[in-house]
Amino acid sequence: MRYFTIFLCTVLCIACKRDKGEGAEIADLIVVNAKVAIMDEGRTFKEAIAIKDGKIIASGTTEEIMDLQNKKTIAIDAKGRTLIPGLNDSHLHLTRGGRFYNAELRWDGVKSLKRALEMLREQAERTPEGQWVRVIGGWSPFQFEEKRFPTPEEINKATGNVPTLILFLYSRAWLNQAGLDALGIDENTKAPEGSSFVKGPDGKLTGVLLAEPNPTILYARIASLPALSEDEMVNSTKQFYRELNSFGITSGIDAGGGGHKFPIDYRVTKRLAEAGEMPIRLSYYLFPQDKGKEYAEFKAWMANNKVGHNGEIHLDHGYELEGGGEFLAWSAGDFENFLAPQPLLENRPTWREDLKSVIRLHVDQGWPFRIHATYGETIAHMLDVLEEVNQETEGKLASKRWLFDHAETVQEKELQRIKDLNGGIAIQARLAYAGEFFVERYGGEKAKQAPPVRKMMDMGLPVGAGTDGTRVASYNPWPALYWLITGKTVGDYSLAEPANRLTREEALHLYTKGSAWISNEETVKGTLENGMYADFTLLSDDFFTIPEKEINTLKSVLTVVAGKVVYADGMYGALDPTVPEVIPDWSPVKYYGGYQSK
Repeated sequence: MRYFTIFLCTVLCIACKRDKGEGAEIADLIVVNAKVAIMDEGRTFKEAIAIKDGKIIASGTTEEIMDLQNKKTIAIDAKGRTLIPGLNDSHLHLTRGGRFYNAELRWDGVKSLKRALEMLREQAERTPEGQWVRVIGGWSPFQFEEKRFPTPEEINKATGNVPTLILFLYSRAWLNQAGLDALGIDENTKAPEGSSFVKGPDGKLTGVLLAEPNPTILYARIASLPALSEDEMVNSTKQFYRELNSFGITSGIDAGGGGHKFPIDYRVTKRLAEAGEMPIRLSYYLFPQDKGKEYAEFKAWMANNKVGHNGEIHLDHGYELEGGGEFLAWSAGDFENFLAPQPLLENRPTWREDLKSVIRLHVDQGWPFRIHATYGETIAHMLDVLEEVNQETEGKLASKRWLFDHAETVQEKELQRIKDLNGGIAIQARLAYAGEFFVERYGGEKAKQAPPVRKMMDMGLPVGAGTDGTRVASYNPWPALYWLITGKTVGDYSLAEPANRLTREEALHLYTKGSAWISNEETVKGTLENGMYADFTLLSDDFFTIPEKEINTLKSVLTVVAGKVVYADGMYGALDPTVPEVIPDWSPVKYYGGYQSK
């Protein structure tokens, strides 16, 4: 009540101070007494901004912006806080994450394995018969004080007879004994090629599932778990998007993902979009699911869907289809499991023709595309195909928006080839969660330039930043920004050399204007210049000056999309939109929330 009273008095004082006469341009919303990072080319800072019809109409001093209000204008006093453009994750599995959020126990941010196991035990006690306890990615053993994985014995002790699945990246998973029994997995069950069910010295299953490096064994287990109901998925998606807003995310670019089919698995987010209830701008790429039939899938999609739209929905960059990605052809996939040997395209005889046919289809139909590629060797081979298509189509490929995702070990020669074809790169903080394993396999020297983000930027390549949440990494953008700035993992292990680290302004650029390029939206969002969308966040502390370690703990106290408040906390809580109670009652989100702080 005290915060609300202070806030209300502040708003009333500001609103009553000035009342412009006839003919003046009047703002719908103003934010004053702030440290506003415009993020234009000059990296300008202002004191205040004004918004009208969902767009920035002015920025300047507090006095100047207060002249743009009348009695109907909402006025917010930032109290000196830092205001930045809304964060835009270049590669975040938003629709899939929303479908499952309420069903998942998140270990993201948990400080100790002891606490993680306590959460596992507590959740097992409240999980009803027929449901599972599931921890589906977003964590690293190196974030724990103990610096290790849980053992099968610890997992079984914590969960008892409640079926449980725990996933670490796309490299391994743990099933407790109840989970093995529920899925009918025993010592005679055959694992897919390139994976295994681990057995102990006694020949019995340990419950550990390994992708070596084929993650099909993991995809299949996740897909076998009971789904939430339709209403629960709607609630789950609303809770997840609110969680993203709480970190200052106003846009996300969805790369599809395994086990996530279009259009059926997009129906919940589409439903919110149709109802005008999206608190986040979402662009999505279509990811084929039928291995060996990717060309046919894309051809059917292209016949029935238009880039920039979703059926009859066109919400002014609120929810729209952007193109195809990221496994354009499964035979050309190079899985990012750094606990297993690097996969080689040479071992898959059809990869080249599979990939080329799909890329040619995209170019011929004018569809943008993005390609998953972890390793430099893979990128070099794929560029051979891309260059062939560009030549055969007389430069049509280079005239379209296309990019590589990830590119951890891409080499400078290939960066130049990408630039020559007018391509771009979306990098994600996967090494922040798996960097220690990368070093163990490939050495610390290689990790210094993984990925070579400074070289990408110096060469003038378009680059966007993101997380690859929710399975390969956490969806929280701040550890990702910390990684770009310091070169350190969530376990504080130093990876990148100083020459490959970014300034705070550079890292923020990649998470705003840089990511907007990925979805062909850099002319409408990513900065707070006049005419741009009014998507911004007021931060809990000053991103530009706080100690580096504290970047990890930043949050939003006010998030605005299209000039409307979608999240508010603390003294701004009176502006916070109503969000329904979490369902079902046993949902881990109801008891723990999402990202953890202890």
